Amino acid sequence: MSFEPVIGLEVHVHMKTASKMFCGCAVHYGGEPNHQVCPVCLALPGALPVPNREAIALAVRAGLAVGGEVHSRSVFARKNYFYPDLPKGYQISQFEEPVITGGGVEIEVDGEVRRIPLTRIHMEEDAGKSVHGEEEREDESHMDLNRAGTPLLEIVSEPELRSAAEASAYLRALRRILRYIDVSDADMEKGQLRCDVNLSLRPTGSDVLGTRTEVKNLNSFRYVEAAIEAEIQRQTGVLEEGGEIIQATMQFDPERRTTSVMRVKENADDYRYFPDPDLVPLALDAARIAEVRAALPELPAEKRARFEVEHGLSEYDARLLVATRPLADFFEAVTRAHGDAKTVANWIGRDVRGALKERERDLEETALTAPALSALLKLVDSGRVTPRSAREVLGVLMDEGGDPESLVGERGLEAVSDTGALEAAVDEVLAAHPDDVERFRAGEAKVLNFLMGQVMRRTGGKASPGLVREILARRLEG
Repeated sequence: MSFEPVIGLEVHVHMKTASKMFCGCAVHYGGEPNHQVCPVCLALPGALPVPNREAIALAVRAGLAVGGEVHSRSVFARKNYFYPDLPKGYQISQFEEPVITGGGVEIEVDGEVRRIPLTRIHMEEDAGKSVHGEEEREDESHMDLNRAGTPLLEIVSEPELRSAAEASAYLRALRRILRYIDVSDADMEKGQLRCDVNLSLRPTGSDVLGTRTEVKNLNSFRYVEAAIEAEIQRQTGVLEEGGEIIQATMQFDPERRTTSVMRVKENADDYRYFPDPDLVPLALDAARIAEVRAALPELPAEKRARFEVEHGLSEYDARLLVATRPLADFFEAVTRAHGDAKTVANWIGRDVRGALKERERDLEETALTAPALSALLKLVDSGRVTPRSAREVLGVLMDEGGDPESLVGERGLEAVSDTGALEAAVDEVLAAHPDDVERFRAGEAKVLNFLMGQVMRRTGGKASPGLVREILARRLEG
């Protein structure tokens, strides 16, 4: 019997606020342990929570961006469980009345576009962090409560994902949206985006859901995919042997690529949810929601469609350019300065992205500016610099910045446009390749590209390609 996986994701996202969810402590990564705390996030007696206005606005922004329904009333609840890094013995979250319900995220896998529906988005606070076995204290565990109280969004999808590839595509699309709308940096290495995978198997073709398990706290796309594959394999083995799947919370071992049971899974009633008596229901009027909607930036799908229409780009090029908001903004800034969107798209899509990949850096981490790239491309357009030399200058602009024209002069990269020198180089190449000359004259037009390459090699790549082609064509026709 074959089985079909049914997958839903619970994604926990740190919101991009300066302070915590219910107190004024700073949100800062990498600080000294237990230095960003106060009576509220330490749960000292008598301390009362106050909701973060900016976090609420970001939650609304996220809901609007995915097409969800923003509710005028939502309720903060206490989710009760006991763990060392949870100072209060409960987490302030939302349960029966979340701030957002519905919406969806569009994904594309193997050329097929699907919209994955969302169940809900709700606000909550993060727990602290357990630190195990550091340096000389290998047998000790410590608590760092700097993270306790950090504003979180929990984004819950419907169980509509069917593979590890779809789950990864969903996470990437969701992260792209969150970054575009500036709700979160969603840096997985900092724990700003973490994922729990709910997974069950059912016989292929059946519409009856199987017993699900939950794989907790996955913090990379690679681990999400590997954990899903491992849990599918584990559940398949149990079912094929006639066993039953037990509802449980699982952990993933990335080294062994296996999942194992941590504890039998709790249900909602085990958490004893009830409205937090210290927090009144959250009320959002229509004017406040409209204000957040008006400030919502252009989303990736909208930007991609506009690039295709406004700039005449292919779907492929537009998709590359909207991969991140900084890259899309950079493309438009260079296009405004240069004037030819297709030329700019080609250079950014091929050369800029290639140089970024080589350096393992994001665009905003380099010294490259839109005016500098525009000026460099204009030097190429005018024939003063060859594309090969321009790529060398591009690397310098990324690493150090500077003026393209000055860099070309300092490095002796000005294109050779001396007609006499180029004619001599062409004659030398034609004399050295008589067979190729005859092939061209016999109708093999592609030989011209080979001969051009030979001339460029003789001139150190500095010859003006247009002038070389013109001279070659004249000589070959003579």
